[in-house]
Amino acid sequence: MRSLHVIPLVAGCALIAAGCGGDSVTDPTPDAASLAQVLPDHSILRAKLREILEEQNGGLGFEMWATLLDRKGKVVDVVFSGELRGDQWPGSRVISAQKANSANAFSLEGFALSTANLFAATQPGGSLFGLQESNPVDTRVAYAGPVSAYGSHNDPMIGRLIGGINVFGGGLALYSSNGTLRGGVGVSGDTSCTDHIVAWKLRHALNLDNVPAGPDGDSSSDNIIYTEGTLDGFEHPTCFDTEGQGDHVSIGNELPNTHPIGPGE
Repeated sequence: MRSLHVIPLVAGCALIAAGCGGDSVTDPTPDAASLAQVLPDHSILRAKLREILEEQNGGLGFEMWATLLDRKGKVVDVVFSGELRGDQWPGSRVISAQKANSANAFSLEGFALSTANLFAATQPGGSLFGLQESNPVDTRVAYAGPVSAYGSHNDPMIGRLIGGINVFGGGLALYSSNGTLRGGVGVSGDTSCTDHIVAWKLRHALNLDNVPAGPDGDSSSDNIIYTEGTLDGFEHPTCFDTEGQGDHVSIGNELPNTHPIGPGE
């Protein structure tokens, strides 16, 4: 009798294979179109990231990864700025995806939160403490092979749900020129403050920064907020800079002026 119960369950699973495992990671979805249709191709996106890194962005002056995903949380593109895949921290590939997912997951059509805005509340005693333990990265997606395709136009993360929560600078929600929330971008590879600066500039270069509102009262945006003393709202700590990279605090505070949000020309 025991085998009679097992066989129908196995057969049933075979008949509805997709349903047994939920949203299968083995079937890349073509439905990244809502964001993909407003993005440049892979090589142009990589060129834009490389161009931004020639500017003063504070931090260490390191190479970076950038990941973009759509509103459904499915990765659309992954790029790196260096000549070779190993020119930037390997671990930052998945961190960039976490950041993109976090900004998308906690932003709305009418209000944007950057990952930098999540820092203070997720510290011990904060109102969102433990948030970073929710929505874990899907390791089957994050570490699917081949490694040689990481950061290429066919990176194995593309078309799949990555998940993950990150609560320091570098992740921003993407809003098209008509104000539609399209997804998120995550940048990683330097200090978290510099990651935010580069993500902001990349979003601006893509004309996906029509942010409706955010916790930064000065700019009504999702910009990083530096403050002296206790972090008890949407603030983020300062980082450190190396010679020749500029002052990240000044650069970060000025982003709404140097790279203003809103539809481009």
